[in-house]
Amino acid sequence: MNTAKRQTPSSSVFLAAVVLCVSFVSQTECQSTPPPPPPCSLYTTCDKCVPNAKCLWCFTNNSCTEYPVRWLLPPASVCELSQARWGVCWLNFQALIISMAVVGGVILISIVVCCCCCCCCRRRQPRVDRDEERFNRKRVENKQRAEERKVERKARHDEIRKKYGLIADSDHPYSKFENE
Repeated sequence: MNTAKRQTPSSSVFLAAVVLCVSFVSQTECQSTPPPPPPCSLYTTCDKCVPNAKCLWCFTNNSCTEYPVRWLLPPASVCELSQARWGVCWLNFQALIISMAVVGGVILISIVVCCCCCCCCRRRQPRVDRDEERFNRKRVENKQRAEERKVERKARHDEIRKKYGLIADSDHPYSKFENE
């Protein structure tokens, strides 16, 4: 007989999971932090300089410098706006600023127009309700006047019937002939 202990499928799966977790933990501990990027002054071409977000390429002196984060726009002492490149080499900083301003202005104007349209639509809606209310009021008034005219007409017809004896004072149908 075999006296060795057999592993069940569930225990082998558990063992594999434990080994996998231990290997992940050991890998994260062994990994070192990535080295810091080289300084911007080491880049010699625009294509290598501008992909780094903290670098600015200047065509005036063909140099890569750190983007001056203290100012929103790089000052003229660093590089002229028309000669500065940031992000991509084919778009100068001046055109980038102008295009972003135009896009931002279009977005702001569209938001203002949408808000104005929404406000105007809200003002119009109660007007429709007022028109409907006025229409319903007129309809009720017309019905009341029609009822009043109907009652007046019935009263006139009853007077005429009474005058010519067509309405009897008693319940007998021949009472109008007895009075003559």
